[in-house]
Amino acid sequence: MTSTAKLRFDGRVLVLGCGSVSQCLQPLLLRHLDMDFTRLTVMDFADLAHTVPDTLAAGASYVRERITPDNLADVLGQHLGAGDLLINLSWNIDTGAIVGWCHDHGVLYVDTSVEEWDPYAVQPDTPPTERTLYHRHMQLREQVAAWGGRGPTAVVEHGANPGLVSHWTKVALEDIATTMLKEPDRLARPLESARRTRLEEALADRDYARLAMETGTKVIHISERDTQIGSAPKQVGEFVNTWSVDGFYEEGIAPAELGWGTHEPELPEFAFTHATGPGNQICIARTGITTLVRSWVPVGGPIIGMVIRHGEAFTISDHLTVRDGDRVVYRPTVHYAYLPTDAAMASLHECQMTGYRLQERQRIMTDEIVDGMDELGVLLLGHDLNGWWVGSQLDIHEARELVPHQNATTLQVAASVLGAVHWIVRNPERGVCVPDDLDHEEVLAVANPYLGPCPSVQTDWTPRQAAHDPFSAFRPGVGDDQPTPAEPWAFGEFLVR
Repeated sequence: MTSTAKLRFDGRVLVLGCGSVSQCLQPLLLRHLDMDFTRLTVMDFADLAHTVPDTLAAGASYVRERITPDNLADVLGQHLGAGDLLINLSWNIDTGAIVGWCHDHGVLYVDTSVEEWDPYAVQPDTPPTERTLYHRHMQLREQVAAWGGRGPTAVVEHGANPGLVSHWTKVALEDIATTMLKEPDRLARPLESARRTRLEEALADRDYARLAMETGTKVIHISERDTQIGSAPKQVGEFVNTWSVDGFYEEGIAPAELGWGTHEPELPEFAFTHATGPGNQICIARTGITTLVRSWVPVGGPIIGMVIRHGEAFTISDHLTVRDGDRVVYRPTVHYAYLPTDAAMASLHECQMTGYRLQERQRIMTDEIVDGMDELGVLLLGHDLNGWWVGSQLDIHEARELVPHQNATTLQVAASVLGAVHWIVRNPERGVCVPDDLDHEEVLAVANPYLGPCPSVQTDWTPRQAAHDPFSAFRPGVGDDQPTPAEPWAFGEFLVR
């Protein structure tokens, strides 16, 4: 059990959605909020009240209602007003619409992803750039710019990733810089005096963009391997996952997206750039679940992960951009490298075999899990120490001790939302924020007790170490015996062709 002090909150709280993450978060709210729980409401369009008996026993209400474009204002207005808090753990409710309502009514807000009313409304001839999270962020930015002021705090995209990974990136950059300054024997070559001074100044100023540039960080993977296994095997025609099936499917069949670094020598095949906005991202005209890259996690070792689109690829690369006037002088490449459970991988393969038709039978693994962990973190590469990983290694056994009947994946997300709630209540007039705008130490102080071991470790791993191809002699330009490239940290070195 954690020792985090309870957070006093006198307003009303509406938890929108009662899926796997919401069911995991609610015990944490009961544990950490000092409030009258008759002022807590859980809302979902499905009848899931039986899944949260402790919440209801504490005095909370359960409302069965589906939010639509036509009823959003009326339904939210029945449960929320100025000074209240909306925790949005639903899906397919337009972020701009719900954040706009909260802004107009003085309601605090947090969610875990930027959503649309119907993400499948786009047609096959819609350009990939208009099917991206980048496109959604640009729409939200335009909306927020018209408000002109701060307003009530609304934190968008604050789950495990996006969310915690932005905070871990700051931890990693601090630890890399500190090690470079204090342990020169670990460096291949001494630090020049001017560079040492720049590192010290960036560290003192908590200027993370400058830290990233001065450490020489070129690539940031959000590297994850989920090894949780269950006693009930996946059945034919069933999609099994450790978190939302619909959410995984929707983001998985969207274009691969990544923050694009200034060190990159060339765009990948089928890449598209953005004509408006900061231009910190590209997308690829192929699904995220079929775009594979080599990456690494400390316990699992080398992995091959999927470049599934996630909001952190946008926000981290944007916040770590260094400009000289209007000219971009530095930016790292940032993207997800996700290896989910064996059951989820089999589910994806079956889904692909049926033309991406999502299986009707779906299951979130909880009590049937017998072993495994979700190892999720950030892998910073290309700097003077080669590689550095910071993240969570939460196994199912510790997760169950902390919150019974939950799994490691949902607890990582719920812990992050809890950390965001603490920050929001203490900072109620900060306007619309992304995770990178929050104080990482404040958030992690609340979340860390629920995340298992959270190492910050150096690694000598490179993408070439696991790039062996048995037929490289017959495929020019492929394999581990190729000449060292001019840019060893280019995206093409990680891409599995």
